[in-house]
Amino acid sequence: MSARTVFFERLELDRLFRFYGRMVAAGEWRDYALDALPDCALFSVYRRTSEAPLYQIEKRPENARKQGEYCVKAIDGRVLRRGSDLARVLSVLEPKRMQVVAD
Repeated sequence: MSARTVFFERLELDRLFRFYGRMVAAGEWRDYALDALPDCALFSVYRRTSEAPLYQIEKRPENARKQGEYCVKAIDGRVLRRGSDLARVLSVLEPKRMQVVAD
């Protein structure tokens, strides 16, 4: 195990904050927290500051060759999606949009 702390890189943070901004504009999210731990980096999103996080986006470099280094977890700990492409992993959190279907 490495003694280094895991951080999100600049491009990863850019993608996370752009996605976060869209969700704030949609009224879904209101706050976030960043954590850098010895084994993973966490981006947690909240509906309200006083609540537990709705979702946590994890970066675990040790899983990069296995299941992918990125993971989205729900408030109850369920893994919603894993992978090595952050954009694809975040897509699980996209709001479902209703589409008009022609007759």
